[in-house]
Amino acid sequence: MTQLPAAFTEKTRQLMGEQRFERYLQSFEEEPPVSIRVNPRKMEDGRWKIDDGTPVPWCRNGYYLKKRPNFTMDPLLHAGCYYVQEAASMFLDEVLRQYSPLLLEGSGEALDMCAAPGGKSTLLRSVLPEDCVLYSNEPIRNRANILLENVTKWGYKNHIVTNNYPKDYRKSKLRFDFILCDVPCSGEGMFRKDEATIREWSPQNVEKCWQLQREIVDDAWACLHPGGLLIYSTCTFNTKENEENIRYFLEQYDDMEVVPIDIKPEWNITGSLLEGFHEAVYRFIPGITRSEGLFICVLKKKGSLSPRPLQRERELKKVLEPPFLLEGDGERLNLPYQQAIAYLRGEALVLPEQTPRGMVEVSFMGHPLGQMKNIGTRANNLYPKEWRIRTTHIPNDYEAILRHTEQNTD
Repeated sequence: MTQLPAAFTEKTRQLMGEQRFERYLQSFEEEPPVSIRVNPRKMEDGRWKIDDGTPVPWCRNGYYLKKRPNFTMDPLLHAGCYYVQEAASMFLDEVLRQYSPLLLEGSGEALDMCAAPGGKSTLLRSVLPEDCVLYSNEPIRNRANILLENVTKWGYKNHIVTNNYPKDYRKSKLRFDFILCDVPCSGEGMFRKDEATIREWSPQNVEKCWQLQREIVDDAWACLHPGGLLIYSTCTFNTKENEENIRYFLEQYDDMEVVPIDIKPEWNITGSLLEGFHEAVYRFIPGITRSEGLFICVLKKKGSLSPRPLQRERELKKVLEPPFLLEGDGERLNLPYQQAIAYLRGEALVLPEQTPRGMVEVSFMGHPLGQMKNIGTRANNLYPKEWRIRTTHIPNDYEAILRHTEQNTD
């Protein structure tokens, strides 16, 4: 049995109630659910199926898997065909589809303020209108580079990655129709999945987090157009970082209101756990909901959205450019599985004699992985070093997660 901090156990048992808390404790004895979200842009031809997948009910492109495969060794993951994501985080899909009319169909601008590693950002990019410009921001540089990698692989236009603090966005005078604040938190909702979060938890860290969360939302609210939506989310349980923060925001801003989301009873999503607070908030609890932990609330700035010219990203200090494009102008070359893995490890490949010289785009099952430069006697592998697979083990057979019904993967 996982040993939880005594202070957490005492507070959370009181918060959830005995029955709900006992069910949460039992979840530590169960296998955590494994879920992926498919990239609709790359899987839209209808000839793909998901092996052993059942739908995540609140996300149209989300699927639970029966077991955790070796994702690292699947070239389609590296090609951006799907993203490994907690099912609770996919609830953002349901929120956006219910409130998309507020986001100016076919235009507008959106911001993911704390976006790394990119799960919610790639979901946003899949659901928002194509002409909507999405800014994905991460203040910490090494995390911003991971975000840039995942955004690049997801492969959508009108997606800008930045490396700024929330206060920089406020100073820039940029304004948005939609803002996601998936704020840094104490991580209680990840205890079952990641034991490191248990070791890092403390009452002092909870105190630090709720104060930082208020600062982030204060900056974000100043960047939101009247009529726009701000989604506040954490992956923690306590009310200080959740309901009490929402209550604080409502007291601070006369132009803020909470908007409800239609949910189904069978999803087993829990509402407010703060006594006397009855606004529409949504809490995912392991053992009750089929997911890890999440808290989410949708906030609207009073007023109405109106069309306006697009802003220029150069008004921000740090806009990150991808070091590498998955899709280029070179000849396409489809690789078998073993060669695809070798390419992703940064190894040199022997290309077929008939391969033209110059830039060559290499693919797996028709999906681009990256580029090589064929100079005749050899081909230079241009896959970025920081993206490469580090393990030296290469499986003999391809463990398919997404399977093309008309192609051979040998």
